[in-house]
Amino acid sequence: MNPILRPAPLPPAMAAGVDPGRAALRVTHDPTTLVGNTPLLRLAAIDRELSGVEIYAKAEWWNPRGSVKYRAALNMILAGERSGALTRETILLDATSGNTGIAYAWIAAARGYRVRLALPASASPERKRILRAYGVDLVITDPGDGTDGAIRKVKELYAANPAAYFYPDQYSNPANWRAHYEGTAPEIWAQTEGRVTHFVAGLGTSGTFCGTTRRLRELNPALFAASFQPDSPFHGLEGMKHMPTAIVPAIYDPTLADENLDIPTEEAYAMVKRLAREEGLLVGVSAGAALAATLSLAQRVGRGVFVTVFPDSADKYLSESFWNED
Repeated sequence: MNPILRPAPLPPAMAAGVDPGRAALRVTHDPTTLVGNTPLLRLAAIDRELSGVEIYAKAEWWNPRGSVKYRAALNMILAGERSGALTRETILLDATSGNTGIAYAWIAAARGYRVRLALPASASPERKRILRAYGVDLVITDPGDGTDGAIRKVKELYAANPAAYFYPDQYSNPANWRAHYEGTAPEIWAQTEGRVTHFVAGLGTSGTFCGTTRRLRELNPALFAASFQPDSPFHGLEGMKHMPTAIVPAIYDPTLADENLDIPTEEAYAMVKRLAREEGLLVGVSAGAALAATLSLAQRVGRGVFVTVFPDSADKYLSESFWNED
């Protein structure tokens, strides 16, 4: 069976006697238990023009507060709690383009921690409003410097008073990529019933690509893994890095990719609108880039089961001007 849409399974004790129409409903005292087990969507309208190709995407907006970054943020916070570095007395400090920061903010609010984040001024207005709604102390950095400017600012703040902060450093923390090694990859393997032949993911922190690829390669050494990045230093793909000109994350391993694709911002925008109009999916800009990269690879290869990751939905990008363009 091809898993077009597979919700997170219920524990047997909860599933027993539950009406099938309500089987996806859950009761929990801890919303962080809802992170992960996102559906895998078959992009049937997109891939029908390619004979012998199946294209699937992980719908990561099904995570609480709506992005793939909840996997890594939760894993880094749990690691900080276990080590004792994160306490009620310390302030969680990190650089973000928005989604990881929102994930930190949500989890921290639920667990009683304070959060301070450096964020480029170029981040979408929706992201800034969400972070402020959670009570985050925002340090806004130069938009021209992107996330690299935010990283430099955070390092400066941490160096000035390290005892005041828990600094998970999402760009260097192995708990980031391990969230995908332990969660995203096994989900993809189970949802495709081991049929996945190609995996495609973007480079920001690189945690999604590196962690998922490592585990899928253990399960299938013949897996073809393709990463993608913006095609220039100046781009509109929030959260993504142009590695040749950016501060390269310590967790990034370029040897994992069989191929690295360069995606223009305009192509990503076009794919966002195509997904809305052909698949009924309102997704974020990086998801548009993911589809562009996956289609490019699938068209060249001609056959296979291609899986990519749609990091978030469009709700944080609706103010972008490209929606108004034909």
